[in-house]
Amino acid sequence: MRLFLSAGEPSGDLHGANLAALLKARYPAAELVGFGGERMASAGVKLIYPLTNLAVMWLGRVLVNLPTFFHLGAKAESYFRTRRPDAVILIDYPGFHWHIAQRAHRYGIPVYYFVPPQLWAWAGWRVNKVKLHFRAVLTAMPFEDEWYRQRGVRTHYVGHPYFDEILHQKLDAGFMAEQRAKPGEIVSLLPGSRTQEVLGNFPMMLNAAKIIAAKRPGVRFLVAGYREKQAAPMRQQLIDCGLDIELHLGRTPEIIELSTVCIAVSGSVGLEMLVRLKPTVVVYRAGAVVYWLSKVLRTSRYISLVNLLADAELFPEFPIRTDESVAIAGKILHWLDHPDDRAAAVEKLRELRDRVAVPGAVARAAAFLISELSPHFFDGVASASTAVAQPVAAHEMN
Repeated sequence: MRLFLSAGEPSGDLHGANLAALLKARYPAAELVGFGGERMASAGVKLIYPLTNLAVMWLGRVLVNLPTFFHLGAKAESYFRTRRPDAVILIDYPGFHWHIAQRAHRYGIPVYYFVPPQLWAWAGWRVNKVKLHFRAVLTAMPFEDEWYRQRGVRTHYVGHPYFDEILHQKLDAGFMAEQRAKPGEIVSLLPGSRTQEVLGNFPMMLNAAKIIAAKRPGVRFLVAGYREKQAAPMRQQLIDCGLDIELHLGRTPEIIELSTVCIAVSGSVGLEMLVRLKPTVVVYRAGAVVYWLSKVLRTSRYISLVNLLADAELFPEFPIRTDESVAIAGKILHWLDHPDDRAAAVEKLRELRDRVAVPGAVARAAAFLISELSPHFFDGVASASTAVAQPVAAHEMN
């Protein structure tokens, strides 16, 4: 079996790596090639290009990298033409992945979306591209599965693979003990994994931290950094702000677990706050043009996955273009000053977690893909998936 996998963001690289590892474990002869990052490479995917290095969001950055995207599209098409993989599996990252899907479809290669883009949130007309070029969408959330099915897309609901990752996380005991030995409640700052997110949101998070520290001097702050490239400007801002705030790379799970409350950029990391039952303020600051476009094109009520799953605002949200640090700090201070309200927020998260945080998505995705592509391999993988978690109901639409 020859599969082409592609992920353009750190979270996609993680999910792609988990899927690749399971496919390799169940079918060692599988040849896995594509675009991704270090995790996918370590899991056995031969990378044609490290696409996660181009995790861009804003229009200006996309335009700057257009020549690279065109080059990568041509490389993918050459691979499809000469090697003809059995399937193409794409993970989120709309835009570039539309073009990859179109090129694969041109050669009659089936294309599957694993963790599809959030078309239900904004610019929903793009679902027509999915209907045209994708054989099936492996959906991550119940409301998402229903949304796609209602629009004539063939789906298979597997659940969110982030819950698999959280289940297998091993926290650094030494780091945890070192932090717990220090006094004070912890407020964590999670500015995101994309450089643009960090640049846009971290200054506002620091302003909120200053307000919180002025009213609650005993509170400690921990910053979860993704990579050194982003940490360097954050460190300078930390020096300039005058607060004793620790920044740690590669310690996101530990920092979340240690926290009393969090301030986080909107994204899949919110699911980890849900699993670890951490009341969180969700922020997403954008420039004037992007903010206006989001107001015009956005169709979902919330930006946080947790709130979308709950269909209620469990996490206060601030999708903004101006500095709302005063309001953000106010939400955090309320939880710190009113333990009963914080406990009530935790109980609402617990109820939601027990209902939706079902692991086994990656195993279910692998079982579905192999059942589609090589039925005689299906029994073994299906058995593995049920060992991880009970199968989730699938919805097949032709």
